[in-house]
Amino acid sequence: MANQQPLRIKTISEFHQFRDLPKPEHPLVSVYNFEDLKYLNEDEPKSLMLDFYSIALKRNSNAKMKYGQQEYDFNEGVLMFISPGQVFSIEGNAELQHTGWSLLIHPDFLWNTPLAKKIKQYEYFGYAVHEALHLSDKEENMLIGIIKNIRQEYQSNIDKFSQDVIIAQIELFLTYAERFYNRQFITRKISNHQILERLEKLLEDYFTDASLVKKGLPTVHYIAENLNVSPNYLSGLLKLHTGQSTQQHIHNKLIEKAKEKLSTTDLSISEIAFELGFEHQQSFSKLFKTKTNISPLEFRQSFN
Repeated sequence: MANQQPLRIKTISEFHQFRDLPKPEHPLVSVYNFEDLKYLNEDEPKSLMLDFYSIALKRNSNAKMKYGQQEYDFNEGVLMFISPGQVFSIEGNAELQHTGWSLLIHPDFLWNTPLAKKIKQYEYFGYAVHEALHLSDKEENMLIGIIKNIRQEYQSNIDKFSQDVIIAQIELFLTYAERFYNRQFITRKISNHQILERLEKLLEDYFTDASLVKKGLPTVHYIAENLNVSPNYLSGLLKLHTGQSTQQHIHNKLIEKAKEKLSTTDLSISEIAFELGFEHQQSFSKLFKTKTNISPLEFRQSFN
């Protein structure tokens, strides 16, 4: 089981089906109660990689968890954050004893909103954070109230204000969490950054560098060299912990940046391709459609 590749879950609907929950009432946002989860059998995947954000507020969690390469301390804290594409695993069969709530947010729900970029600035989503957030009863009740507001909003009749209301509630939740984590970081030691967290930062810096146009897309050798490991070692490490190659991680970051530009700028498809290091628009469009099943133009039109 230790060497099993993580199960990748691409949509919130797939997650609901995997955990035997009712069909989600909104395809891109969901709140569920941990008491409603089914028991995990021994032969079911314990290591998961989600293509969406997960924010879990748990009580009575006596299962052991790993986030990336390291243990995740849930001994006293109650709140944890997982970004899309990051791996976590659960050991132990105590799922039914958990109480609390979880909020799932697909990145596509955030596109064309300021939160699409801002959410990446919250450090508590990174692999470097390895302990759950400690909350007082008052703080916990405040955050649970926001989660309930989100659930109530998407359960109501959807109108042109629904997304804005939910986005505002999510941002309020994240702002409070940042305040609480900053308090916790002052008094508790943070572990050294591991290679997966360094990879994330390296790719983020590369794709926001203005010289990307001249340098072109990053190569596997470039990534490995800057992480001070061999390409084969890096590939093996990523395959073990994420189930994806170095090249796939590069492409994932590329698609993320492409979606940002398509949804938040008026640049043409060819201009976006050029800014992302492609010599030819056709190559960019082909890769984008391979990864998302729609063309760049179709993605952009979905916001009009």
